[in-house]
Amino acid sequence: MKPSALSTHVLDSAKGIPAAGVAVELWREGALVTRAFTNADGRTDTPLLTPETFQPGRYELRFAMGAYFGVADGFLDIVTLNVGLAAGQGHYHVPLLCSPWSYSTYRGS
Repeated sequence: MKPSALSTHVLDSAKGIPAAGVAVELWREGALVTRAFTNADGRTDTPLLTPETFQPGRYELRFAMGAYFGVADGFLDIVTLNVGLAAGQGHYHVPLLCSPWSYSTYRGS
C-alpha cells in the first residue's frame, strides 16, 4: 500500500504568479488539524498531512483568499474545498488556482 500525504499549492491566476502569504487551514470533523502559510512558490513549507499524521476521511481545506487579494468585501473570501482522502492512494496534491472572482482546483501530482 502506498503511504498517503497531503500538500497544496496556490496560484494567483489573475496575475499569473504563485500566491505567497495565503493562510491555509486544514479541518477534519469540525476540528482544526493544522494551519500554514504559503511561501514565495505558493506552497506550504511542509505537507499539511505527512504519512505519519495521515488519517483517511473527509477534510476541508480553507484558503484565506479575500485577505490575500486585500478585498474585505470582495466576491471571494474563504475558499473552502471539501475532499475525501483514502488510505493507500499515495500523495494527494490539491492546487488552487484563484482570482478575486473565481477559482478552480484538481487533484495534482
